[in-house]
Amino acid sequence: MAIEFVAVVGSGTMGNGIAQVFAQSGIKTKLLDIDAAALDRALESIGGSLDRLIKKEKISKQDKAAVLENITVSTEYQDIAECNVVVEAVSENKAVKKAVIEQLDGMVAENCILASNTSTISLTEIAGFSNRPERVIGMHFMNPVPVMKLVEVIR
Repeated sequence: MAIEFVAVVGSGTMGNGIAQVFAQSGIKTKLLDIDAAALDRALESIGGSLDRLIKKEKISKQDKAAVLENITVSTEYQDIAECNVVVEAVSENKAVKKAVIEQLDGMVAENCILASNTSTISLTEIAGFSNRPERVIGMHFMNPVPVMKLVEVIR
């Protein structure tokens, strides 16, 4: 399965880092959060991270523009039905994660992978929040996320 379109739910430190790495890998990425101001902060954070990479001569200004072009932000869950992967990166609160997984479950295509970035909640329990537990995976990232090689994680 080719990964062409990803959504990341939660735009905090982990969520915006995950979105950045997907976008840096050339994948169209939608970053979702219930708070529009949080999305603005996330884009600022991603821009700052990319600026540090430019300063270290790891990427060019054109690369930064391409990464930012791959990211769209929204406070609505619309337009994620065609996602290949949706990564849940909301707060480490079981009730919040349950609500997000249940909402996503009814919105994404049947072959979509639902990934959780949980570090303390049982993945089996999180998978139980979905009507398709066999399509729920754990995808845990260390902070700062952009240092990891996401392409290798996906393979």
